[in-house]
Amino acid sequence: MILTVTLNTALDITYRTAALTPHATNRVAEVSERPGGKGINVARVLAALGHESVVTGFVGGRTGDALRELLAAEGPGGQPAHAAVTDAPVTDALVPIAGTTRRTIAVVDETTGDTTQLNEPGPTVTPAEWAAFLTSYEGLAARADAVALCGSLPPGIHVGAYAELVRLARAAGRPVLLDTSGEPLRRGIAARPDLVKPNADELAQLTGSREPLRATRDARRRGGRSVVASLGAAGLLAATPDGSWRAAPPMAVRGNPTGAGDSAVAGLLSGLVERLPWPERLARAVALSAATVLAPAAGEFDREAYADLLPRVAVTEQSSQPEQESHAPRQHR
Repeated sequence: MILTVTLNTALDITYRTAALTPHATNRVAEVSERPGGKGINVARVLAALGHESVVTGFVGGRTGDALRELLAAEGPGGQPAHAAVTDAPVTDALVPIAGTTRRTIAVVDETTGDTTQLNEPGPTVTPAEWAAFLTSYEGLAARADAVALCGSLPPGIHVGAYAELVRLARAAGRPVLLDTSGEPLRRGIAARPDLVKPNADELAQLTGSREPLRATRDARRRGGRSVVASLGAAGLLAATPDGSWRAAPPMAVRGNPTGAGDSAVAGLLSGLVERLPWPERLARAVALSAATVLAPAAGEFDREAYADLLPRVAVTEQSSQPEQESHAPRQHR
């Protein structure tokens, strides 16, 4: 079982319009709602890959009720209950609170493929609610094969919350992945998570460097055992105890990028628990990320595209020398 933590869950609402025109009335052609938040998206993709997943975090109010109802109505792997026959289940272990779960609004322009995202801040969590969550989390983490800590912190949660959760997972002997930003990332990485997955902006904010390989290796020195940086359409860059690699998709894809990073996290986590070599983990993560851009919503991926992309992802080993002195790279496919 893989445990994913989403402290700031959301009800994801997607509007699709033929063309989004600012400062004008726009007609919406299609509306969809689904449970959201980074860890929930990760769990849904893990389940589609055949891994039993448990989601925890906070949920509350009418929006929270709707989120849980939709999650229960989904079949394994986040598909309608009648559609999935081989995927693993997603189990709801969310902790109720008095506040109301936030909503996130994605407006998709069908003409350009661009997406405009609007994210509400989330409910305030009380000290008593945080204490109840910690009790539940410790029990769940002790039974997990791996733990993923994902997304922003809701109001009321102290900035060192992820560092606390990292330490609890490590005390239970469980590998833990951290995917957050800002000060929670800075505090969390100092607690020495097994894997950290920032994007390029988050990595630059953490290290002060815009040079990806240098910044990724600097993040390792700050506490991350392995650091995998998302470079957007350019793929992933990993610095690990076993070496450093770049992984790039075979082609650029256009679509809705929401959730692509979460699918990459699912690829990395599934590869970790399956004990795959790093090049295979990175190829899976990149192929899942690209296939998610081609899917209609976060937490889903185009399975045919994934199967087509996976063997064509180029994974290139990086020299241990500084980049300007690098030798000819070796490639893995």
